[in-house]
Amino acid sequence: MRLDGFGLFVNDMAAMIRFYRDVLGFEIRENEDTSNVYLVKDGTLFLLYGRKDFEDMTSRKYEYVKGINGHTEIALYVDTFEEVDKEFNAAVSKGAVPILEPTTEPWGQRTCYIADPEGNLIEIGSFNKPFER
Repeated sequence: MRLDGFGLFVNDMAAMIRFYRDVLGFEIRENEDTSNVYLVKDGTLFLLYGRKDFEDMTSRKYEYVKGINGHTEIALYVDTFEEVDKEFNAAVSKGAVPILEPTTEPWGQRTCYIADPEGNLIEIGSFNKPFER
């Protein structure tokens, strides 16, 4: 097996598409009115799946945390400390919820956190050098 992508089960598909596309620059690969929407960021598949549609498909009910939640984190990397600050400010100005202002941590990373419209945490960070796989 290989990792193909990851996804979120969402309540308000339109709001989540707009956030990930317009605020964070994800590329949309589907029509916006489908029950599951594929987006791509830097070659990684990102799926938004309607909660009700998933429940109908699996014939189960699930519980979802309301508000800001700490179950998962989506991490985005930028090459410089300055870009952390710039991207944080840009995302907040476009409607992201600020969680942690840009901070340089003792381990040498500059990081910050925002939340999407459904409370999922997104980290924007850098070790002040280009990304290495």
